[in-house]
Amino acid sequence: YILECSDGTLYTGWTVNIEKRLLQHNKGLGARYTRTRLPVKVVYVEEQPDKITALKRERAIKALPRKKKLELFL
Repeated sequence: YILECSDGTLYTGWTVNIEKRLLQHNKGLGARYTRTRLPVKVVYVEEQPDKITALKRERAIKALPRKKKLELFL
């Protein structure tokens, strides 16, 4: 998933439950990066068949430049 933070930056992560994870982020219980950039909103979600595939895809998305990340959902 990709979140857009209140300052316009993007955060990429993975989870098995996007609704629960979004609540955690917005309560300040998510990643350290998002805690100072609340609120956050989900802008992109991609389902994967298993955890290993999800982690590989997360790593690949994190390696993309911002422009390429934006192209995923704009």
